[in-house]
Amino acid sequence: MSKYPATVPLRVCVAGVTGWTGSAVAEALEEADDLELVAGVSRSNPASFSTVEEALDASPADVLVDYTHADAVKGHVLSALERRVAVVVGSSGLSAADYEEIDVRAREQEVGVIAAGNFSLTAALLLRFAEEAARHVASWEVIDYASLGKPDAPSGTSRELAERLDTVGSPAMAVPVDETLGDREARGATVGSTQVHSLRLPSFSVSTEIVFGGEDERLSMRHDAGSTPAPYVAGTLLAVRAVPERVGLSRGLDQLL
Repeated sequence: MSKYPATVPLRVCVAGVTGWTGSAVAEALEEADDLELVAGVSRSNPASFSTVEEALDASPADVLVDYTHADAVKGHVLSALERRVAVVVGSSGLSAADYEEIDVRAREQEVGVIAAGNFSLTAALLLRFAEEAARHVASWEVIDYASLGKPDAPSGTSRELAERLDTVGSPAMAVPVDETLGDREARGATVGSTQVHSLRLPSFSVSTEIVFGGEDERLSMRHDAGSTPAPYVAGTLLAVRAVPERVGLSRGLDQLL
């Protein structure tokens, strides 16, 4: 049974409320009958709160949605958990160690955190299908595409994919990366046990491709994000509705499908 009466809307605070995705999520919250936007956080908008701490102290919320920056998201999550506010994390930049720390803290506070590198349904399906493929094909690598100005690498989607594949196993390699002749960096970054190659070029939003290699055959799966935040809104609201009933960290939108 839900801890929240069906007639009482969930109170939501959005960090990054004036941003590309945050503004679209805020608009959807305003239109939802079972959700209420109670506060927004933005450094650039004087009509919003300037910090998550100010927003949550002034306008009590049940859920914090974070669509901000890699250098700020961890502090926002921990501040929310300190106040026993559940969190939906759409920002990239958190490491596996960060997620472990967040999971421990969330369990101590008995609240939930749902984090996804990408809240679109098709990106969630990429994670699910890739995990299944890794059970049958021994070798794989990930290619991460994003815009020229994206500061973090790999993208949250690609990092989440690589770390998810670690739950299946490690890809087979004939030559260990550390034994590369020439420039070790040419083999990409090792995320978990998967090699991830990040490209930063104009014309991309965020795309994630995984290539599986078998004996004399290949399987490629790729997710391409479009030019609007629309694909992420429905997944974010799904997570907002689900997170109050959870304790600890859940990673990946596919966990809610």
